[in-house]
This record gives sequence, structure tokens and C-alpha cells, in this order.
Amino acid sequence: MTTTIRRYVETDTGHRVPNHKSKCRHMHGHRYRFEAEIEGDIVEEKGVSEEGMLIDFSDVSNILTKYIHDVIDHAFVVYENDTILLEMFEQLPPEHRTVIVPFIPTAENLAKWAFEQVSPHIKTAYGNRLRLIAMHVRETPKSWASWKE
Repeated sequence: MTTTIRRYVETDTGHRVPNHKSKCRHMHGHRYRFEAEIEGDIVEEKGVSEEGMLIDFSDVSNILTKYIHDVIDHAFVVYENDTILLEMFEQLPPEHRTVIVPFIPTAENLAKWAFEQVSPHIKTAYGNRLRLIAMHVRETPKSWASWKE
């Protein structure tokens, strides 16, 4: 048997899918939800703060905040080969939050990116088995993508 937990962070992030057949090829943004799904064994060490948990939810929140929220919240994610946007964003002041990525910023690709950012930081101090097994990304209330290990 195993236990799983989930914790999420939300961002307001802009993007575009440059070769999309419909309106997603235009600049727009979403209220994304990045939800980490973690699997493992409950900490059994007596008297420690995490006794009875996989990992403290606040520790997961801190990781999600540092490696996802603080990187792309109120930023515009741009595919590195989207020359139209890159040239346009060169005209903006340096404090504009532009995040250039080596992939088209679809929900599916952002789920994989988020997994890769978060996974190395899901650790235990108590020897219990613990790992990130999925990152779920909600782009809209009806649209989710997941990257699973």
C-alpha cells in the first residue's frame, strides 16, 4: 500500500501557441494551477514534526512557490523559436518578466517542465520513500494536462 498527497500553486501567466490552428496562436493568459502529486510512505519516526505525514504540506508549498510560482507568475512564457514575440519583447523594459523556454508552452509541455523543476526538491529527512509521481496543470476549469513518471 502507498499514500499520495497533492498540493498546488496558482499563477497568472501569459503565453501563445504560435502554430495553433485557432485562437491560441494569439497572445493570451491563464490562471494556471500546478498541482504536485507525491507518493510514498508515512513518516513513522516518533516525535518529529512530520510524524504521520509523507512530507509537510507547507514544505511542498515552499517548493512549488520557489520553482514554479516565483518563476512564471505574472510572466510571459515564450518559445525560444517564436521570433515574432522575441523581437517584440526586446522593445520592453528589462523588468518585463519574459521566460524563454525550449518548447511550445502548451499545458502538456508546462506540466513536464514543472515536474522537472520540482522533482529534485521532493526529499525526505526521515528515510521514508517519497517521490513526485505527477504534475497536473489546469489551464482552464475544463482543461488539464498531466506529466507522470
